[in-house]
Formats: sequence, structure tokens, C-alpha cells
Amino acid sequence: MYEGCEQRQVSVGKLEYFCGVNTMRKKTFFASDFHLGVDARLTSTERERQVCRWLDLVAPEAEAIYLVGDMFDFWFEYKTVIPKGYSRLLGKLAEVRDAGIPVYAFTGNHDLWMFGYFEQEFGIPVYRKPIQREIHGKTFFIGHGDGLGPNDLGYKRMKKVFVHPFSQWLFSWIHPDLGIRIANFSSQTSRAATPPEERAWLGEENEWLLQYCNRKIELGIEPDYFIFGHRHLPIDWLLKNGRSRYLNLGEWLHHCSYAVFDGETLDLRFFENEKGEVCSNSGSRQ
Repeated sequence: MYEGCEQRQVSVGKLEYFCGVNTMRKKTFFASDFHLGVDARLTSTERERQVCRWLDLVAPEAEAIYLVGDMFDFWFEYKTVIPKGYSRLLGKLAEVRDAGIPVYAFTGNHDLWMFGYFEQEFGIPVYRKPIQREIHGKTFFIGHGDGLGPNDLGYKRMKKVFVHPFSQWLFSWIHPDLGIRIANFSSQTSRAATPPEERAWLGEENEWLLQYCNRKIELGIEPDYFIFGHRHLPIDWLLKNGRSRYLNLGEWLHHCSYAVFDGETLDLRFFENEKGEVCSNSGSRQ
């Protein structure tokens, strides 16, 4: 039994613990870019099992879990159809929510066509833009990160088309078998076109999300932490004001990285990856 918990037993997967009104400070977890539906270091199915193991691990300690975009490599909710597969993750999210643990989701550039299924089925709010939230006295600015910062003008124009209701209505008339096949091909082509050098640290002057954070600070928006995904590189960077930090959550195709806030400190960690490294201006940390 966890210290400070009421005598109410809750099961998440194979883990059983006592919860209720928790008098001790619990942890907040952040993860992004599972990209389920595409194979990488592990197959998509193996990675889905890995994500479920991670949820089993963190749930007993979790005050809240934030899934910051691109859970799926493609996702489109038709009126009566959702993409085939992902039953392990969806079932695990249902278990976590049934245990009373808040979960918050964000759309990413690969799964931006979420239209209510997560809210209605699981009670999981879905955010389409960055939000600012206070957690135990610290301010967090949280978002997936796509389309933010300078450059990437082609994607910004394309995103306006993708999120337009008329475009979504047109796509909904394509049979799911064909529509999902087209979308998966487009997603994989886009990833293949990403130069390998862009998967490494580009230098402070070329990291768009870091520049975005510093520009927010210039405008007087100075949270304690900027939390983003999308970049696919675990980053922990002290910003120009000497106080705010930019953390990129990395991804689960190779890094299997996530962040945990224990009420006082925020750290990037790795799950089932002993070689994981964080890009940081205070030295790489494991």
C-alpha cells in the first residue's frame, strides 16, 4: 500500500494499489510521439506493448498523465469508424481513466483528426493548441510543437488545409480502406524525406522550438517549463532568461523518452533504453 492513500483498491493492468485522496505529492508524467502504426526499432505492435508497460509502471504514482501528440502515425475518426488496431493502448487508457487518473491528450501533425472519440469514450480531453497550466506552483506551457517557431512555412500552409472543416468533410467521404492507405503512404513518405542530420541537435540558432520559446519570453510569457514533442530529440535547455527551461520529450521510435515532474523538479527519463541521452546546455544527462 502506498503511504498516504485511503483504503480503496484500484487495478491498472496487473498492478494493484490503494488510492483515493492521496495526501502525498504524486507525479505528473509527459510523453509524446509513440507513432503507433509504423515500425521502427520495434514493430508497432511491440512498441504498443512497451507503451502499455510504461503506463503500468507510472500509473500507481501518477497524479496526471499528458500525452503530447502523435500517439498514432495516422488517426482519422469517421462518424462510426476509427482506425483498426491499437486495442492494447486504448484498453490501457480506459483502465487508467477508470482508476481515476486524469489523462490529457494533444493532437500532433500525424493524428490531428481527432473529433471526440477520446472525450466520449475515455473522458480524456484533447487539446489542439498549446495550453498553459500550473502544477504544484510551477507553470507549464505544453503543446505538441508542430507549426510553431520560424520556418517550416510549407507545413504551416498545409496544416491550414488539413484542419479546415471542408477538407475534413471531403476526406470523410473516402472509404476508410482507401483513405487510411493514402494517409499512411503520405506519412511514411514525409518521414523518409527527413534528412538524417535533422534528427540530431542542429545548434541553438537552428532549433525552431527553442527559438519559439525565447520569443515567448521576449513577449513576457515566462513559464517555468516549455514542454513540447514533435522534434524527436530529447532536449533539456535553459533559456535566455536564465530561469525557464525548454524540454522536448523526444519519441518512442528509438529513444523511448518521457518527462516526470515530482512536484519540485522536472527530469527527462528513458524507458527500457539504457543508452538514452539528453541534449542539454548543462551537459548530457542520462
